[in-house]
Amino acid sequence: MAKRGMEPAVRDILAAIGEDPDREGLRKTPARVAKAWRELTVGYREDVKALFTGILHDVDYSEMVVVRDINFYSVCEHHLLPFFGAATVAYIPRKHVIGLSKIPRLVRHFAARLQVQERMTQQIAQALDDNLKPLGVGVILCARHLCMEMRGAMSRLSPTVTSAMLGCFRRDPRTRDEFLKLAAGTR
Repeated sequence: MAKRGMEPAVRDILAAIGEDPDREGLRKTPARVAKAWRELTVGYREDVKALFTGILHDVDYSEMVVVRDINFYSVCEHHLLPFFGAATVAYIPRKHVIGLSKIPRLVRHFAARLQVQERMTQQIAQALDDNLKPLGVGVILCARHLCMEMRGAMSRLSPTVTSAMLGCFRRDPRTRDEFLKLAAGTR
């Protein structure tokens, strides 16, 4: 969306809720909101494959790699309100490992667009599987949705947990159990 398109739309929203977009505290709000939305939706303008370009390392390692407590912020596509939480992402290498910092970047990539948590969980798992070709992938997202807490059900502090399991994480109950224990912080 072009900058010139967002600012007039924000002015219209302010007027529609009964505010004066020209009052002192709101004059710069349309520009600030447009800038914020460009940041919040950068995932539409990034190429997920670029996250994996030139960073796969041949390492003789075939045990589970788990990155926990990856904070993320996203926006619910149904109400345009934030949801936020933490991701746990794991994989078992087949031939390659990925730099650990790429995993939080992958989570942020999919969080930085209008989302539903279920799809985001699957997108993270599928991108890792497609680009790394591991033996298996596990992803868990635990998030609070302001669309559920601030309005509607008004169910405060009711996190939603979603998971995606691919490859051996789906097929092998022992692998799944190990992942779930590591994700929970137990051994």
